[in-house]
Amino acid sequence: MKRLKILLPVHVFFPRHFYGTETYTFELAKNLQSLGHEPVVLTAIPYGEEGKGEFYTTYEYEGLPVHCIDLNWKPHNRFKQTYYRPELAPVLNEILDRVRPDLVHVTHLINHTSILLEVLRDRGIPAVATLTDFFGICLNNKLERHDGDLCLGPNAGSTNCLACYLRAAQPFYRGDFLKALVSNDVLIKGVSRFFCFLSKTPGFRHGTISGHVHDVTQRTKVLRYLYGAYKFMIAPTDFLYDAYARNAFYADRLEKINFGINLDFDEEFKRSRKNPKSGVKFGYIGQVTRHKGVDLLINAYNGVRGKKSLFIYGPPDQDRHYMKELIRLSSGTDHVEFRGTFPREELQARLSELDVLVIPSRWYENSPLVLLYALATKTPVVVTDVRGLSEFVSDDVNGYTFQMNNQSHLMRIMQNMVDHPEIIERLSRNARYAMDTSDHARKVLGLYEKALNGIP
Repeated sequence: MKRLKILLPVHVFFPRHFYGTETYTFELAKNLQSLGHEPVVLTAIPYGEEGKGEFYTTYEYEGLPVHCIDLNWKPHNRFKQTYYRPELAPVLNEILDRVRPDLVHVTHLINHTSILLEVLRDRGIPAVATLTDFFGICLNNKLERHDGDLCLGPNAGSTNCLACYLRAAQPFYRGDFLKALVSNDVLIKGVSRFFCFLSKTPGFRHGTISGHVHDVTQRTKVLRYLYGAYKFMIAPTDFLYDAYARNAFYADRLEKINFGINLDFDEEFKRSRKNPKSGVKFGYIGQVTRHKGVDLLINAYNGVRGKKSLFIYGPPDQDRHYMKELIRLSSGTDHVEFRGTFPREELQARLSELDVLVIPSRWYENSPLVLLYALATKTPVVVTDVRGLSEFVSDDVNGYTFQMNNQSHLMRIMQNMVDHPEIIERLSRNARYAMDTSDHARKVLGLYEKALNGIP
């Protein structure tokens, strides 16, 4: 294959942002670079985050050229602009003129929005995507309903999406009565249907309410249409594959390729070494937000008796109110430590210090990289029983799954590990993950070749 120039759009990027999608993009880019290609990252500064003083800037991160759009210069004023922003087309065209990519590989559309796909389609530039979450089919990206239950995607008319929007945004009404209606898990469904009806009646059809309703209920249709610009879409998990196929997002273009991780680390981290005779060290690594379920983990840990400790790694300022709640929950409990964040190159070392990694998410995860690294470093895992996690975990083999949101179930699993620490040693021997980032990159290059040659 000839040397390719590949543009990699991602919503945010290093050094300020360093979570799963950003890490995936970085590692894919570095592997493409090592394979003789020329990756270029396109990212953005979200509105409200400190900018650089210019709308469009460039910088370099660890040998990767990065183009960056500062959205503080173009704050959005309606919901549609969160997924389709024609006003970004000029700067996107300017960047494409400068980079002149052979192919564009999108790892997240947030911030750039689907106008990027429209620009690529109009210019005839081949595009592929890695589906790193549920952005295409869900306005909160998590397939989580307004009442906290999980969802499978928009219903007929997308009234369930409107209910989520009403609960989260409360954008166009005043007064306690209506607020009380949308705060009720049953009544909000009726309110959503009523607004949909109202938006089509004379006198309201061209008003503010109609505009909000249209923006929300047409979201999936717009995105489904513009996702047609992709030649291929990579799904890292079976569940993500099924979710997009179920919602009519071009099943014939979906390709299942598991995420790769950097397996080039000390052999010590690849050997079974868990022997927690002096107490079980549980840990959490990731974002400190409610949908990640950190409070559930702390509450379960509080109910476990015996020698144990809990280390929580994550940003203390991501959600300050939630962090205060977590500190309150852990007060009076022995051996709970909030350890903040650490450089990504220390992940294997931090995992090696844990006996068990717990991922208590309240949403459909998409094989988070920390899960794969845990398995690769022989660290047993306890995860929520949703398919984005559970397809990598075999109960009583390399870890355990517990029923989502079931604190008692999680507590019983943790208690059993404290009471019988020899279990952890056995799980550690069985834990493994073998897909390297270089293996993943080579599989992706195979898709590039098909996309460039027009092979379905």
